[in-house]
Amino acid sequence: MTTTMTGPAAGTTEATEASEAELEDLRATVRSVCADAGGIAAVRRLDEHAPGIDAGLWDTLGRQVGLAALGLPDAVGGIGGLAEIAVVCEELGRTTAAVPLLSSTVLAGQVLAGCGTAEAPLAEVAAGTVHALAVAAPDGVWRPDAVPVGVTWQGGTPTLDGIAPFVLDGADAEALVVAAAGPDGVDLFLADPRGPGVTVRRVPTLDLSRGQAVVTFTAAPVRALTAGGEGTEVVTRALDVAFVALAAEQLGGAQAALDMTVAHVRDRTQFGRAIGSFQAIKHTCADMLLQVESARSAVVRAVRTAGSPEALAEAAAVAQSWCGEAFTFVAAECVQLHGGMGFTWEHDAHLYFRRAQSDAVLLGGAAHHRERLAGLLSW
Repeated sequence: MTTTMTGPAAGTTEATEASEAELEDLRATVRSVCADAGGIAAVRRLDEHAPGIDAGLWDTLGRQVGLAALGLPDAVGGIGGLAEIAVVCEELGRTTAAVPLLSSTVLAGQVLAGCGTAEAPLAEVAAGTVHALAVAAPDGVWRPDAVPVGVTWQGGTPTLDGIAPFVLDGADAEALVVAAAGPDGVDLFLADPRGPGVTVRRVPTLDLSRGQAVVTFTAAPVRALTAGGEGTEVVTRALDVAFVALAAEQLGGAQAALDMTVAHVRDRTQFGRAIGSFQAIKHTCADMLLQVESARSAVVRAVRTAGSPEALAEAAAVAQSWCGEAFTFVAAECVQLHGGMGFTWEHDAHLYFRRAQSDAVLLGGAAHHRERLAGLLSW
């Protein structure tokens, strides 16, 4: 990879745009590594009752290939920007890869990059150390007026109290970036998940390839990353990048589910002919293709807004308003068109269905993003 970027993906600094050839080389590299790791079948190696990270795959992708530094500032060895993030997430979505790119590099990494005083932890993110972001309100979305963790100061040291839900890859993280409400507004703090006053509890999830945790803080000493209520803007801008990354992942999963379905209906015969020749099957596949291509258009449009925070916010909301529902539709039809075997544990269709259902509410459902879009477009 030869692409470079002079600032975080969410920033306003100009990035050196990657050529189509460079992006395709990056895509081919990620696809090859995931295939060598076993593709979607690698998910089956994970513990069904404790979803987590595929450490071996993350070591290869994150550390050896260098994707842990994707979209981060040059100062910490960052590479690429929003276009590269989208390409990589799309490929990871094809195999529902259990790696912390979204949770650590994109979510926590973009927030740390926006803090401006977090170069040391940001360098750790770029090196592949897993960080998790704890900012969600009890309903699972980012709401600055409903942050569930509070901060108090004792002798100049900030301490946190509260319960942070829906912490993506929180049980596997070595550091936590936490939003907490204080007298000046919402600020950001760095916490040790194994430190005093911090309890991390892994929770069961539908998606076997993506773990979540609930983190409880009880007078937990932490390090301040922002002051004066600056955390709200930092998180909001970072999440716009994450929304596009998630949309790209949903696109990749939807495309893979469509490809799997088309291959099946071509090969499966009934009454002496391929079931794909039946009109009802053709119509369903056409509907699936429409959903996938519309999702692709939304992602491409969002990537092209990089460099303009206002345009990115609107395009990210559009992408999330569409891509989650598109992936859910395609994954459900994939199961249906595979017939009885599509419902079995042995078949891969249910793995896409699980990821689609999980992703559809991960950073707020389509209704939430449409509401946000309405606010962004109001005069």
